[in-house]
Amino acid sequence: MKITLLAVGRLKDGPERALVSRYLERARDTGRTIGITGFDSVELAESRATRSSDRKIEESRDILSRVNGQIFIALDEKGLSPSSSDFSKMLSNFRDGGQRTLTFVIGGADGLDQSILDASKSILAFGAMTLPHQLVRIVLSEQLYRSMTLLTGHPYHRV
Repeated sequence: MKITLLAVGRLKDGPERALVSRYLERARDTGRTIGITGFDSVELAESRATRSSDRKIEESRDILSRVNGQIFIALDEKGLSPSSSDFSKMLSNFRDGGQRTLTFVIGGADGLDQSILDASKSILAFGAMTLPHQLVRIVLSEQLYRSMTLLTGHPYHRV
């Protein structure tokens, strides 16, 4: 199964980009042994529309054209907050169910349009607080790596 992070907005070169790259590289190396590969990060341009609602609509069109009917999971503060173990089980269930690709969608500064939330397979949150998309990418990347270590029995995750 190939996993992709699809995010609205661009990360500048610096510590945030380095952390995302480091965790995705570790996830790729660890996940390869259990049939989970890819761990690509795709950045979409933020809309330049004046109104927030217009920006979200424009960005949703770009997102939907990229996922092109594939199953995806949206990240939004209103979503479910699974434990790391439950998150790894979810990934395992997708893989074991024959899912070939899985995309995680991260919105821009205005969040995701309701059309994206409605079309998603699931909505996840990293708590009730609103986080900047840069931090969401880091946390998601780390949790993907943590999931790979849980599924392979690696000692990184400690309870």
